[in-house]
Amino acid sequence: MLGRLFQRGAGLVRFLLQQREQPETFFISTRWFLSALGLIYCVAFGSLWTQIRGLLGPRGILPVGDYLAALSAQVGPSRFWLVPTFSWWEPERGLLQTQCVAGLGFGLLLSLGVVPRLAALGVWALYLSLSSVGQEFLSYQWDTLLLETGFLAVCLAPPVWGSARAKARAPRGPALWLLRLLLFKLMFSSGVVKLLSGDPSWRHLTALTFHYETQPLPTWIGWYAHQLPAWFQIAAAAVMFVVELAVPWLIFAPRRLPLLAAGAFASLMVLISLTGNYCFFNLLTVVLCLPLVGDSVWERLLPPTYRPVPPPPAPEAPWRPVLRGAVVGTLFLLSGLNMVFRWLPAGSLPTPAVRLLQAVAPLRTFNAYGLFASMTRPRDEIVVEGSNNGEDWAPYEFKWKAGRLDRRPGFVAPYQPRLDWQMWFAALGNVDQHPWFLNLLSRLLQGSPDVLFLLDKNPFPRAPPRYVRAVLYEYHFTTFAQRRATGNWWRRERIGLYCPRLSLRPIPPPTPSKQTRT
Repeated sequence: MLGRLFQRGAGLVRFLLQQREQPETFFISTRWFLSALGLIYCVAFGSLWTQIRGLLGPRGILPVGDYLAALSAQVGPSRFWLVPTFSWWEPERGLLQTQCVAGLGFGLLLSLGVVPRLAALGVWALYLSLSSVGQEFLSYQWDTLLLETGFLAVCLAPPVWGSARAKARAPRGPALWLLRLLLFKLMFSSGVVKLLSGDPSWRHLTALTFHYETQPLPTWIGWYAHQLPAWFQIAAAAVMFVVELAVPWLIFAPRRLPLLAAGAFASLMVLISLTGNYCFFNLLTVVLCLPLVGDSVWERLLPPTYRPVPPPPAPEAPWRPVLRGAVVGTLFLLSGLNMVFRWLPAGSLPTPAVRLLQAVAPLRTFNAYGLFASMTRPRDEIVVEGSNNGEDWAPYEFKWKAGRLDRRPGFVAPYQPRLDWQMWFAALGNVDQHPWFLNLLSRLLQGSPDVLFLLDKNPFPRAPPRYVRAVLYEYHFTTFAQRRATGNWWRRERIGLYCPRLSLRPIPPPTPSKQTRT
């Protein structure tokens, strides 16, 4: 057994270090990258389609119409650049569901390889449009990562009509390197920001001893991971730093060494997705690893019918390489500046560089990354309650966030319940720091069906309650012994009120109701 493992390991090393006679090609990886990215966009648009009325609709938590009206009152014509969105055509309702459906269509075309460049441009523009008006609900790092990846896919996708011709076009080398730079920026920055944050739990490698419990939406596997001994958690954190800080440099290594980086990144993403729900982030990161896998790898894994056939070289106009070089150079500059800007203190970059980043900021396409720079501890959870008499309170139950103590943490990714996620962020501060939370309570008092659709259980199905309030609890995973005794996955202790009771002040119609504290 050991001899076979040694032989296989030696064979893998020879394969990784072997010098190729011909330059590596990436036809299959490019084709699969674009197809997988199209499917991820379908997931993103489909996930948003089911929630967008409750989040951003006229009867939602943060109506697009109110947002655009306030912006129009404060900003002149520049508002169309500051908030680039198709919703300006219909400010009241924002064309929200229409844009989601159109995004699904373009994502399907991209996954099938039909008009790939037009499809890539379509999904990027539509997701940018929705992100620009999504406010708190579309401000996550994976939303910006999807935008940046989609924009680079426009450069990578062949400008042809029909899937057959698209499969025969060679991918441009500069576009592949831009995607590799994005993957490097994502992974390396994730490690750097943890060290620069000054959080002692990262420096002492103890963050994972409580991360599984305090992350936004853990899974039941995360409950088991939390029970592992401290020495294992410390070792796992050390391995994670190796993957995030050392392995990314293999992306630029010669021969087939980038395959090691792809394997390490994909393995880390699988482990993260098993213990926590991070919507399409893990899947998108794995897809970003595909440009590291050359066709020589697929030749060993796939039957001959799926092996790439190099297309004949196509003549190019002399101006095309010059234009391509200018575009690629500009994108490299923007991507690099954002990465460095995240690490350096304010005022370190030259003024022209800062102005350049500010000018392109509305596009949400050239970004800095770094998840969990500072770890949160302990886990606070908000429980929203309603009452008709101010004495007897019944809780509203959310679909995925921690609530009922006996409910097992579930798997929901790549779908993202954005309200549940935002409730986790709200618990990190106070109600004054999250004005959208008061809007949520107001919609519950009004009985908005669009908002109630986002919840799992409405304790007032016949009519909305007279009062609502929010109570703050400290949640912890139970131990094996506690779970055997009670059947609960969680235990909690009450901290106090997050928001005192609210009611609606009756006023003559048709003026909308207002909020008052009682």
